[in-house]
Amino acid sequence: MASKVSQGIPEKVVHILDCKQRAVRAVRFNADGNYCLTCGSDKSLKLWNPHTNKLLKTYNAHGYDVLDAQGSCDNSQLCSCGMDKTVILWDVASGKVLRKFRGHVGRTNCVKFNEESTVILSGSIDGSVRIWDCRSRRPEPIQILDEAKDSVTAIQVSDYEILTGCADGRTRRYDLRNGQILVDLVGNSVTSVSFTKDGQCILVTTLDSTLRLFDKDSGEMLNEYTGHKNTDYKVDNCLNSDDTHILNGSEDGAVYVWDLVDGKVVTKLQHPGRSCVHSLSYHPSEVCLLTAYEDKVFVWKTQHGQSHD
Repeated sequence: MASKVSQGIPEKVVHILDCKQRAVRAVRFNADGNYCLTCGSDKSLKLWNPHTNKLLKTYNAHGYDVLDAQGSCDNSQLCSCGMDKTVILWDVASGKVLRKFRGHVGRTNCVKFNEESTVILSGSIDGSVRIWDCRSRRPEPIQILDEAKDSVTAIQVSDYEILTGCADGRTRRYDLRNGQILVDLVGNSVTSVSFTKDGQCILVTTLDSTLRLFDKDSGEMLNEYTGHKNTDYKVDNCLNSDDTHILNGSEDGAVYVWDLVDGKVVTKLQHPGRSCVHSLSYHPSEVCLLTAYEDKVFVWKTQHGQSHD
């Protein structure tokens, strides 16, 4: 195992954040990995330093469970969404609500800033992605992407692409440079999508206990990853900071880690019980993983607690 760990796989729990938000619905690192956000079923959003186990601020304005959140590229703002159908833009320092966007007709599952954090994209059970301008006072979205035939479960954004996963079993990639939509039928309901760091591949999690790695341009499936259990819940996937390993939550209380190239399970990060590990976030540059499990967040690092050096 030592050789695998040296390649950059977190292995032990160094902190547990007792979030006191009832169930933690999502956990997200900020842009530089110094802080994280936790989304609670108690309607709150919390900002933490996960490396010191310190709560920094609590944000309250949602009417129901908060389901997803993200920090802006300069860490000055947050966006969040939830079961109250709204998308909220927050000022980090003051905790004030800057904008509240309404327009979805069902719960909003996922939210992302664009690269410059000038617009917010939100995906909903209503089958739409709505794009909101953070700088304008207009209440309506600047664009609505309504091609999905079922709930939009996941969004990723690159400098010129929007990637969505949907419960209709498809991923949709919107190429903003060429004005194209590229649709791939994966089969089962898609619950999580990620770009690899090099931008060449797409990782897709589906409700048949399978992850698939696709070549972004050709659509060819490059690898399949199995062994975990995922048939009922939306769970996150992610890649480690240097694209060597793939991680995915599981309904058996573990996070499974695969070697990206050979597709074999390298290790399992086991939590105390058998509940679903549904949300993951990997540090952008160091060997550090956050996992949401029941009412807590687990902070995983290597045996030495350092980055891969």
